[in-house]
Amino acid sequence: MAKENAVEQREDDEAMLLLDKRVLLLNQNYEPMTICSAKKAIILLYLGKAQIVERCDSQMVRSIRMQIPLPSVVRLDRYILVPRKRIMLSRKNIVKRDRYRCQYCGTRSKPITVDHIIPRERGGKDVWENLVAACVDCNTKKGNRLPEEVNMTLLSKPRKPNHLYFIQNFFGDLDERWKPYLFLVD
Repeated sequence: MAKENAVEQREDDEAMLLLDKRVLLLNQNYEPMTICSAKKAIILLYLGKAQIVERCDSQMVRSIRMQIPLPSVVRLDRYILVPRKRIMLSRKNIVKRDRYRCQYCGTRSKPITVDHIIPRERGGKDVWENLVAACVDCNTKKGNRLPEEVNMTLLSKPRKPNHLYFIQNFFGDLDERWKPYLFLVD
């Protein structure tokens, strides 16, 4: 009896892991919308609101009456007008955008802070285009001055990222099947 319960528990755990897998959700026009759980994707498929574009190898999700291939990419049947997703301006997102690298010297080995290119006391605003990741040494060297005043240059011009950029770069290891839909094909 205990052995049967252990087997059932293991099977339940495996099923839950399958349903927790990540699935790329595309709008009807194949525009990436978000990443959702396999459970949500399967519900969309069951309700007839989406179609499988790419599946996870030969894995299947089974119920008493049906089986559905485990999706990797699903596309909605109807176009959904989605307001442009804004990426929240935060220290964490600035450091992610700059890939944990000081934008003045390029180091990743020192503690990272956020620097205002145009200092606040000189009218600099808290906007994506005025904030960069900087190591403590470079931030201290620059102080409340402009980079040109201390002979410092930025490695790259800071920009406001879009949600596609964050999906491409900050959701960990992406499924290879997603790459064509995220414009990451070599």
